[in-house]
Amino acid sequence: MKPIEELLCQTAAMHRHLCPRQVLGVRIGLAGRAALGLDASRCDKRLLVFVETDGCGADGVSVTADCWVGRRTLRVIDFGKLAATFVDTHTGQAVRVAPQPSIREVAQRYAPGARNSWAAQNKGYRLMPTAELLSTQSVTLTVDLEALISRPGVRTACEVCAEEIMNEREVIYDGTVLCRACAGAVYYRPALDDAPAAYLSRKVDQVHQLMVPA
Repeated sequence: MKPIEELLCQTAAMHRHLCPRQVLGVRIGLAGRAALGLDASRCDKRLLVFVETDGCGADGVSVTADCWVGRRTLRVIDFGKLAATFVDTHTGQAVRVAPQPSIREVAQRYAPGARNSWAAQNKGYRLMPTAELLSTQSVTLTVDLEALISRPGVRTACEVCAEEIMNEREVIYDGTVLCRACAGAVYYRPALDDAPAAYLSRKVDQVHQLMVPA
């Protein structure tokens, strides 16, 4: 494992500063890997991490665990918490690492001369013993790990919008292959100025015909 100062420099370079959340993310990454006993030098994608928020703390976890969205080894589950669950995909063992509730106050003791609470946390989070900074708990995943990881090269196309679907994320409804958006789990809709009315009408009709029994 790289020295903590080197890891902090890596995450600081991504943000042009170093904040307490980045330090906390690095410490969480160190604790998660240690709990699973996985060497940071391995590059076999055996480690999978779920982070419970986005932002700079998540980058601290990524740098330390060497897990990234682009490598499909990092998942963001947006609970708004700077916590992470580390999974050994070979054994299924999983541990969740989260900050102790009182770390802001405890950090003051490790940086008594700090000019403000931000500086105290920045320094204190580096120095605090792991047990005072973090809690580590063995957990059992409620998601299907095999389905989440999927298989390389698997792809199909939605029969409504015709867009390609990767990683077995399609939905089969009454024998019809749908992407999740066309199946109703959509987080966007075309702006009316950008999408021809005929296209919108046709797509709505197709989905309606699939979802409403004859």
